[in-house]
Amino acid sequence: MTTRLPALFLGHGSPMTTITDGPERRNWIALGEALPRPKAILVISAHWETSGKVHVTAGDAPRTIHDFSGFPDELYAVQYPAPGSTWLIDRVTALLGDGRVVPDESWGFDHGAWGVVLPMFPDAAIPMVEMSLDRALSPEQLLELGRDLAPLRDEGVLLVGSGNIVHNLRLWRQFAGTRPDWAVDFQARINAAVEAGDVGALTRFAREDQAASAAINSAEHYLPLLPIVGARLEGDKVGVFNDTIDGALSMTSFLIGDTALLESAV
Repeated sequence: MTTRLPALFLGHGSPMTTITDGPERRNWIALGEALPRPKAILVISAHWETSGKVHVTAGDAPRTIHDFSGFPDELYAVQYPAPGSTWLIDRVTALLGDGRVVPDESWGFDHGAWGVVLPMFPDAAIPMVEMSLDRALSPEQLLELGRDLAPLRDEGVLLVGSGNIVHNLRLWRQFAGTRPDWAVDFQARINAAVEAGDVGALTRFAREDQAASAAINSAEHYLPLLPIVGARLEGDKVGVFNDTIDGALSMTSFLIGDTALLESAV
């Protein structure tokens, strides 16, 4: 019998976090050591947006994408040569239905994917597929996407959503080194909603909700949370870790499943 794997939402933050010693990276490393070894990994990344279809990385060896600029050469030298997985693409297609999934050999593993998976599984030996964020889907439909994918957790697949709960690069310099009230407020509300399974509080925000407007901003970094919340199964608990805020960026992460894995790792 395959051990049920958790579903993870990981705040990925700056690309430098992947190669710089710090508490968030150390926690990713420890979590990778505590997790049962996955058969495959499916990552929904904030850094790959499509509209109307869900795309998945295809091919035997998807490329490593350095989708950022202005960083040290050391970061551009990073490669994550994990193999692709035809089996996982076929399972995703079966679960979501014909016509909803597009195998795509033009993309690869972007910073949202390799940036968090590399510290957990540095050998790059586990087959991995990245899934795009379909911006044509409503928040409720993204939750449903997670429900559709949830059976993979009992088939040896680690589900990972990669983004940030608070992510507003326009405001980052203004608030760097501080914990602004709007960010602290929004983060606390989302933490409470995820723990309580309050999907309404995760998907519906009032027009006058200034904290949500500032934190979510263009939304692509927030939305990968929703499929992970949707993949929650009966009996799952929620563990919060890396719960930090620096200005307009948070690293807060969630493990949905067996939270004893966090107790031994983080």
